[in-house]
Amino acid sequence: MGGGGGGPGKTPGVYLGWWGNFGSLPQKGVTDYALSANRQKPLAGAAHNAVFNTWRRFRGSALYVIPPFVAYYFIMDWAEKRNHFLNSKEGRALYGNAEE
Repeated sequence: MGGGGGGPGKTPGVYLGWWGNFGSLPQKGVTDYALSANRQKPLAGAAHNAVFNTWRRFRGSALYVIPPFVAYYFIMDWAEKRNHFLNSKEGRALYGNAEE
C-alpha cells in the first residue's frame, strides 16, 4: 500500500524514509565531550567574574548615563532657585509688573 520501497539513500535526492524514518547517512566529524556532574564546578569563579564583569559594563555605559543626569541636576537646581527668587519679595518687585 503506497510502498516506499527501499530506505533512504537508495535513490539520489531522497533523504527521508517511510513514515519519518530519517535514516540519512551518519554525520562525520562531530565530536562530543562530556564531564560527569560530580566533577563540574558550576560556580567556579562566579564571584570574581561578577565583580569584574559588573565594573566593565558600568565603565562602558557610564558616559551614556552620567552626563544627562548631571545636566538634569543642574537644570533642576537652576529652575528651583529661579522659582524661589520669582516668588520672593525681590523677584516680585523686579518682575511683578512684567507679566501685565
